Amino acid sequence: MTVLEHDADRALKAKHRALWASGDYPRVAVELISELGPALVRACGVSPGQRVLDVAAGSGNAAIPAAEAGADVTASDLTPELFDAGRRAAAAHGVTLDWVEADAEALPFDTGAYDVVLSCVGAMFAPYHQRTADELIRVCRPGCTIGMINWTPEGLIGNLFATMKPYAPPPPPGAQPPPLWGREEHVRELFGDRVTDLDMRRRQIVFDRPGENPAGFREFWKRHYGPTIAVYKYNAADPARVAELDAAFEEFLTTWHRGGRYEAEYLLVTARTAA
Repeated sequence: MTVLEHDADRALKAKHRALWASGDYPRVAVELISELGPALVRACGVSPGQRVLDVAAGSGNAAIPAAEAGADVTASDLTPELFDAGRRAAAAHGVTLDWVEADAEALPFDTGAYDVVLSCVGAMFAPYHQRTADELIRVCRPGCTIGMINWTPEGLIGNLFATMKPYAPPPPPGAQPPPLWGREEHVRELFGDRVTDLDMRRRQIVFDRPGENPAGFREFWKRHYGPTIAVYKYNAADPARVAELDAAFEEFLTTWHRGGRYEAEYLLVTARTAA
């Protein structure tokens, strides 16, 4: 990597950190996806004494359940601003774990250091997918379990990003859209023959929003979810453009609304690193 490329990468990561620090991602995680972390921990068979790394852990949606299972857990994330909420949640659950600032594309951990490597709708947002996949595998010992939950392109969150795309700033050269991690063929290509027992299953989580119409749910995303906040900020100087985005966002949510419920599809991925 040249000096210019290094500087550009640092600037990009600073922007990503600021994006996820905006709003209130811990609230989004608690209100909408609290069941995903425990589901991933169960799928990976996390057990007492294992060394577990949660990549792009946020406020610990998967890391805390892994610690409750008796594992020795490191929660890593590019955005350490999320850690205070994670520490409070961990204390409320009676567990302790390590919180480490870390880039999913350049993890500061030894090769082969972990028995289980997790990521719950986290590592999928790193812009360069092959770098991320390579790092997930690198920090695994032989026979390590890798587990991921990734939003699918066809599901609600994939369509949320598709709705915002015409209003978002252009991605950096070579970056890939996050929901690609929710396509089986993409995951298979990224991991290649470095893993065995690759299992991928599409599942649904339901967002229950009783008494809240689609326009109200749109405001929830605008107030609390970093990527949505960033898109609105990018258009803030153009009120007509913001109104267009508001209308498109509400139309999208209306399409997915089912009596106060929204079904969001994700891909549950588990694999083992080759021995």
